[in-house]
Amino acid sequence: MTRNDTIAGTVLGAAMVATGLIAGAFYIFACAVMPALARSDDRVFVQVMRDINDVIQNPVFLLGFLGAPALTAVAAWQLRGRPYRWWVWGALVAYGLAFLVTVAFNIPLNNGLQDTGDPSALREEFEDPWVTWNVVRAVLSTVAVGCLGRALVGYGRSPSPGRSAPISPSGV
Repeated sequence: MTRNDTIAGTVLGAAMVATGLIAGAFYIFACAVMPALARSDDRVFVQVMRDINDVIQNPVFLLGFLGAPALTAVAAWQLRGRPYRWWVWGALVAYGLAFLVTVAFNIPLNNGLQDTGDPSALREEFEDPWVTWNVVRAVLSTVAVGCLGRALVGYGRSPSPGRSAPISPSGV
């Protein structure tokens, strides 16, 4: 295995970890955070979501959120010509769509919660669409994790370019 192969495998693994972390964040919102907040009164719901929107904008979250597509793109480039590269490209498309959903829908909804006004009206405009789009991005990012996992399996099974496949003990 060459140094470049080791780096490519490391980048592919890092892309999967970063994407998995973000998929997990979206998943936990879908199955725990939002259902728990649904039990809250309007004022509490709006305030907690405002607080979450404020604290989630931190370097650790942004490293994963922005690192996932960057690492996946680098892995796609590094693994060009490999038979499993299409799994990496599939992951890049799936996560790219999840990223687009976040930017086009979830973030504008988050920003709308910063408006002053009746918490009931703010919540009514926010909750159902935000939850729906969060589930969409959770599914898309989970698909991306699955694609990256499949690419890692391919990476682990295939020989490096220029090397022949291992010979079985029987010589066949």
